[in-house]
Amino acid sequence: MDTKELLKKVRKIEIKTRRLSDHIFGGEYHSTFKGRGMTFSEVRQYQYGDDVRNIDWNVTARYSEPFIKVFEEERELTMMLMVDISGSEFFGTQGQFKNEVITEIAATLAFSATQNNDKIGLILFSDKIELYIPPKKGRSHVLRIIRELIEFKPQSKKTNIAEALKFLSSVMKKKAIVFVLSDFIADDFQHNMKIAAKKHDVTGIRVYDKREEEIPNLGMVQMEDEETGELMLVNTSSKKVRLNYGKFYRDRVEYYKNSFSKSGAGTINCRVDESYVKKLLGYFKARA
Repeated sequence: MDTKELLKKVRKIEIKTRRLSDHIFGGEYHSTFKGRGMTFSEVRQYQYGDDVRNIDWNVTARYSEPFIKVFEEERELTMMLMVDISGSEFFGTQGQFKNEVITEIAATLAFSATQNNDKIGLILFSDKIELYIPPKKGRSHVLRIIRELIEFKPQSKKTNIAEALKFLSSVMKKKAIVFVLSDFIADDFQHNMKIAAKKHDVTGIRVYDKREEEIPNLGMVQMEDEETGELMLVNTSSKKVRLNYGKFYRDRVEYYKNSFSKSGAGTINCRVDESYVKKLLGYFKARA
């Protein structure tokens, strides 16, 4: 992809996702993810209806009239976007690949965080850490994140969510809002999930295509495993083959749900042909 085409794509995603974060998600994000607490701001004269518990007795005694302490939310937070860029994300039958939807969701979340003056960081992972961008503020930083989401070419096509969560725990010492975006066709990450969720506010966003849920009856079909590159002939007319695949897929989805819920983390399930806007809004409102 040449620079001109890349910038055009970045701009297109910015216009769409920024509009969403400005008009829909900014307030929802702010009320869902609170700051670290309240910090003292100033004192002012007492007004009718103020909480008497906030009266500053020292200042009140000095001026012989009541003054109260004013507090404001200590807002600054850090958002980490953890994005699966393994081979299975480059799949789609509904007009969009999973990775394209993931990029839009990540951009919308990043702009929502920027609107609230929070820092945003990025971890791109396959079965290893492909790229780490430390958290920073600002529009130009978000545009860099979008650029990487669009054009980054992973070295590996495999997935290791446990490794990504382990890396998160090692680089993020303070509490962060963490969104893990993947199709979660993986297992063995429950232990690392528990460790990460103890320290951070974690949400898993599962992006999937309805064609992945079951194999249609198409006779003998040559299929390629997106993560290993292995080609194989599959008899899709076999009921046993279709049942086995269906069980494999459902088991992975169940593992994802259990791993997150048992760790106290949140989950969002978004099919590529569904509105991720509704899914995110529903999640934010339920939490707020």
